This record gives sequence, structure tokens and C-alpha cells, in this order.
Amino acid sequence: MKYAFSFLAVLALVLIAWLGSMIPGMQYLFGVAIPYLAILIFLGGFVYKVVEWAKSPVPFSIPTTCGQGKSLDFIKQDKLDCPTKTSEVVARMFLEIVAFRSLFRNTKSELHEGPKITYESSRWLWIAALLFHYSFLVIIIRHMRLFLNPVPEWLRFLDFLDAGAMLQVGAPLLYASDLTILAGILFLFGRRLVSRNVRYISLANDYFPLFLIFAIVTTGMLMRYFLHTDIVVVKQLLVGLVTFSPVINAEIGSIFYIHVFLVSALLIYFPFSKLMHMGGIFMSPTRNMANDSRAKRHINPWNDPSIKPHSYAGYEDEFREFMVDAGIPVEKELPPKKDEE
Repeated sequence: MKYAFSFLAVLALVLIAWLGSMIPGMQYLFGVAIPYLAILIFLGGFVYKVVEWAKSPVPFSIPTTCGQGKSLDFIKQDKLDCPTKTSEVVARMFLEIVAFRSLFRNTKSELHEGPKITYESSRWLWIAALLFHYSFLVIIIRHMRLFLNPVPEWLRFLDFLDAGAMLQVGAPLLYASDLTILAGILFLFGRRLVSRNVRYISLANDYFPLFLIFAIVTTGMLMRYFLHTDIVVVKQLLVGLVTFSPVINAEIGSIFYIHVFLVSALLIYFPFSKLMHMGGIFMSPTRNMANDSRAKRHINPWNDPSIKPHSYAGYEDEFREFMVDAGIPVEKELPPKKDEE
């Protein structure tokens, strides 16, 4: 039911765009108004989330450590997994962002008869994640040619490499990123169905973005390879969106409006979903903090400056009489009362 609900939600979006785009006058809504609204919500939501995360105090020093910390000089420190300097934290974050280093090092555990527990490699998940994310990045950058006039040479070169033009004959050329992103999506979706552990913890909001991105990729491939759309007319509209002078042409088919509507839905959904890990990775204290709690005192940002530090000795001086009455051990005995003297 979890993935059926997500599938039906995406199917409903497709039907809304398909039926709506065929109503006279509604093309402006799906081709101009909704994309503008989606961009505003995406940018506003993204900035709001990051600012709120940045404002959140970190009361404890909680970096994730997976290796030898800094100790005696003759003990080798693992500088990536236990960074103590800003440069080491930057190196760790860089590898995490561009190479998914923690996912590469991830292992999966399985319980067998005996009972016996085994730990196995999880490299296929790492490869699928790389394929998916980098293919998505290449596709986004490649689409910039539709918004720019003239198209920069570096963008033409990226398009040339992605299409593998030297190895293909005919038109339109097949983009490698189209195939790799489909492979990545299918693996991530299949993993949630096949693995009982992952299936158990998967929710509808885990399946929805997979179905939505799959629909976006599918409609894009349909426009390019099967239901050919006039690229000149499409570019005229998209350049018009960027320059705030959009022009709707009657020659644009419904498949284009479906594609744009699905992209707009993804932009609106993005800041309020788990997809915000794209911005959250930079704000994660388990990754962006140095493991230097023994060398440097971590100050709790929540501490009220008007409240002075209260040592245990001061605490006991204040509540010693009540502690003794409650039978709690104290380091100092109560002073004798005057009448006892």
C-alpha cells in the first residue's frame, strides 16, 4: 500500500497535467505560472530550512568517529575519520559530498541459522547512489542549454561527452545519463522491495520521490526519442521564462506540459522532504565538527550568559541539608547545630 499510494499520487499528477493542458488557455498555467510558483517555493523553502538549521545550537560535541583519534605522537591518527583541524574536516566533508565516502564504507549485517551474524559489503548501493546522483547532476547541467542563448562551449562539450557522439550514428543521439539514472532509480526502488529490512522501514514518502523522478525521466525521454517536440519552440518558451517574457506556442504538445508539471511538483516537494539532505549534509554536526573535545572545551550555545557555572561542590553546599535528609551521600558533613554545641 505504501508504494501503491505513491504511484497513484504521481499518476494523478500526470493526469492533471495531461487533461489540463488540453483545455484552451490552461497552457499558460502549466507552462508559466506553476513553474514560477514552484521555483519561488523551492528557493524560499530551501533557504528557510538551511537558515533554521544554521541557527540551531549544538549543545554537545558529537562528531562521528570511525578511527584512531589524536593521542600520543607515536600513535598514528586517522585524520579523515577523527579530524581535529578545520582542514581535516573540510577534506572529510569533500569526500562525503563528492564520493559518498561513508556509504562506500557501509556494511550490511544478516542473521543466519546458528544463530550466526555476518557482515557483508554494501558496494552495490554505493554504486547505484553514485549513478543516480551524478546522472541527475549531468542532466540538470545539460538542460541549461535550453535556457541560454548562445550556448557556452563548455556546455556543448559536456553534451557531446554525454551523448558519446563519436560512437553513435543517427539522431537523436542517446545520452548515457538517461540510461544510468534509470538504472540507479530501478536499483534504489528494487532494493526497497527486495530487502525485507529496508522494506519494513520504508514509508510512502520514500517511494514518492522515486516514482516522481522516474516519471520525469520517462517523459523527458519520450519527448526526445519518441514523441518528438519542437526544440526551437520549447527553447523560446524557456528562454522567455528566464527573461520574464514567456511566449506560449500552440505547437507544444501535452507531453511537454506533463514533464514541466512533474518537475514543478518535485521542486515544490523538495524543501519539505528527505531530499533536503542535499543541503542538510553541510549542516550535519556529526560531519562538520572536529573531534577535539579533549583539547578544546565545547561551549553549549544554549547556556544563558546570566547563569554562572554551578560546580558539584557548589551544588552540594546549596542542597547538603536536603541531601542528608534524603539519605544521599555527601562529601562534607553538615556543620553541628548551635544547640548541639
